[in-house]
Amino acid sequence: MEIRKWVFVGVIWYAGFVLSIGAVELGRSQHTERISGSAGDVLEDDPVGRLKVFVYELPSKYNKKILQKDPRCLTHMFAAEIFMHRFLLSSPVRTLNPAEADWFYTPVYTTCDLTPNGLPLPFKSPRMMRSAIQLISSNWPYWNRTEGADHFFVVPHDFGACFHYQEEKAIERGILPLLQRATLVQTFGQRNHVCLKDGSITVPPYAPPQKMQTHLIPEKTPRSIFVYFRGLFYDVGNDPEGGYYARGARAAVWENFKDNPLFDISTEHPATYYEDMQRAVFCLCPLGWAPWSPRLVEAVIFGCIPVIIADDIVLPFADAIPWEEIGVFVDEKDVPNLDTILTSIPPEVILRKQRLLANPSMKQAMLFPQPAQAGDAFHQVLNGLARKLPHDRSVYLKSGEKLLNWTAGPVGDLKPW
Repeated sequence: MEIRKWVFVGVIWYAGFVLSIGAVELGRSQHTERISGSAGDVLEDDPVGRLKVFVYELPSKYNKKILQKDPRCLTHMFAAEIFMHRFLLSSPVRTLNPAEADWFYTPVYTTCDLTPNGLPLPFKSPRMMRSAIQLISSNWPYWNRTEGADHFFVVPHDFGACFHYQEEKAIERGILPLLQRATLVQTFGQRNHVCLKDGSITVPPYAPPQKMQTHLIPEKTPRSIFVYFRGLFYDVGNDPEGGYYARGARAAVWENFKDNPLFDISTEHPATYYEDMQRAVFCLCPLGWAPWSPRLVEAVIFGCIPVIIADDIVLPFADAIPWEEIGVFVDEKDVPNLDTILTSIPPEVILRKQRLLANPSMKQAMLFPQPAQAGDAFHQVLNGLARKLPHDRSVYLKSGEKLLNWTAGPVGDLKPW
């Protein structure tokens, strides 16, 4: 009886939705809409000429040799640290004269120690990062002038420079003490969280642009799926009781909507995953162990309105991308009402979100393409760094002044790498 009720409600709602659109086609052929105000202008900023970056030349054991050992690091969601290094080596913002640099970059691949299943092991990362900082502070004078306040590091771990994949342990660890003054470029973003420091630049996770390009379907394909999600609802191996993973939000999606015909949700990951997203109106982007996931990137690229279920999340390039206008935010506690929330959104609002998502600059800002292209995520990172200039004179230390504690942190982190 319950299933029959859902089918009836689903058919009636969807028929009304389509009829209310009228002559406007609800497909991928939406006209694009320019992002209003300063946000759109910021997305299209050109960082060249606004900053200069010096790239430290480190021994290959910190980067290239690690990648040679495991090329899978080029395709996982943490690969931004590798591609950012490659981009900067050939970028016009790079300077070979450190005396004229605005920013200093240390290329350390801290997420490229993978399990057989392809998941990064963060346990060596703190020692590796400490070793790299010891090296640059000993061989160059620039770190010691500011103790890292004019340096940036790419730390795309689940919880950034807290270097742990479980939130409880990440909070206990905190940000690596030697990175307390540096600018962190990270995928993790959550307000009022110990693993996100003021001034960090939140970036999208890496999603392979070429792979997504090969799965594009004709633009006029109608969006016949209302809500789409593929992924875990429970992580039985790491959270057998089911209350900790995704703070219960994914479990709530499954328990409330597994039989709802408006919701195409499953743990299976079909070969048509990318194509299915292009046929969907809404794509769920719930938190997992961390608030972020590649689904956010995939949803934007494929024009599927992201439904963001992650309380207090800080989204990529939030000062440039109008997330409130292109997405839908649902509090974790309101997941049981997800059907009512989404079906209550007027068709004209849905259409406007789709038009904004169709804007090429929006999609470009979410990608790390090879080679780099104007307006892509690489350039958005540089724009973020340029907006922090000039450095305040207070970041430069007086002679002999020391602020960082080199012996702080867990004992295991202090061992040589």
